[in-house]
Amino acid sequence: MKIAEIKVSFKEQIQVKDTPIISSSKDAFNCFWQSWNHDEIEMRESFYLMLLNRANHVKGIMEVFKGGVSSTPIDAKLIFSIALKTLSSGIIVAHNHPSCSLTPSQPDIQITRKLREGGKLLDISVLDHLIITPEQKFYSFADEGMM
Repeated sequence: MKIAEIKVSFKEQIQVKDTPIISSSKDAFNCFWQSWNHDEIEMRESFYLMLLNRANHVKGIMEVFKGGVSSTPIDAKLIFSIALKTLSSGIIVAHNHPSCSLTPSQPDIQITRKLREGGKLLDISVLDHLIITPEQKFYSFADEGMM
């Protein structure tokens, strides 16, 4: 019988003391904005993941999903597999609205709830979900009491 070998690895390449600390939605927005693909922000939705340690130092930011003009599919299993692999204590997610609307859609609200509930089971804090526009504006689910 043959069974596939499973190998899981992660190596932090930057010392924690050299990474930003997230203490507000504005801090999170600024980090996401620096990492965003600005060539596509007006054309298609993208979904990004910010990984945090227990002290809210940024471990990394990753674009995890790309979609179309008005939506992007989200797979919570992939988000949490990345958070678990990197031993992250918290996450913040963000996606853009090419339309420049800051109003969360029903699917935006549903995925936020799903991630929040999944995080509770895995002991990973889902701290915020940001909606970002090409105009450098953002909506924070946490600031609006929706977390």
